[in-house]
Amino acid sequence: MPNDRSASYEKKYAYNNEDLDSCLRRIAAKEEEALADLYYQTSAAVYSFALSILRHTHDAEDVLQECYIAVYQAAGEYRSAKKPMAWILTIAKNLCLQKIRQQKKIAEVSDDEWEKLLPNNGTIPSEERILLTEALKQLSAQELQIVVLHIVSGFKHREIAQFLEMPLATVLSKYHRAIKKLKKNYLQGE
Repeated sequence: MPNDRSASYEKKYAYNNEDLDSCLRRIAAKEEEALADLYYQTSAAVYSFALSILRHTHDAEDVLQECYIAVYQAAGEYRSAKKPMAWILTIAKNLCLQKIRQQKKIAEVSDDEWEKLLPNNGTIPSEERILLTEALKQLSAQELQIVVLHIVSGFKHREIAQFLEMPLATVLSKYHRAIKKLKKNYLQGE
């Protein structure tokens, strides 16, 4: 039985696919306000996802901006499959991979940079901000992506498996290993 915290967490981070689809249709119709609506609902997840791949705040910010430009330009080609967030994150992922190929580097994020640059609009509670900060330091790139997609973006494990093209068992294993690693390191720090 879920506790009150997990129920409120799921409600807060559950994307309404119909709302996002509507935003994308409005963007395709060139309604400028629609892009702002989409950005507000999804930017924390897109930024966190980009940061989990690139591990460099400036690059993640660039990808965030480039992602919404690409969404704006491609919205007319979007065909609803009831997974608009997966479509947006696919764009972000491709931009991240393009940036990595261009720069041939992955930089580390300092604690101060991470704290300053995480979205501070109330979309990520302080407990999750701490978890993400610790995750950047302790997890492998794949573990970090899975944790970010689940915790920040609210994706279910099976959706993450499809998005990352991994078996569901692998995603579950890596997620649980990452959480154990975080708990172990947290308990050692107390």
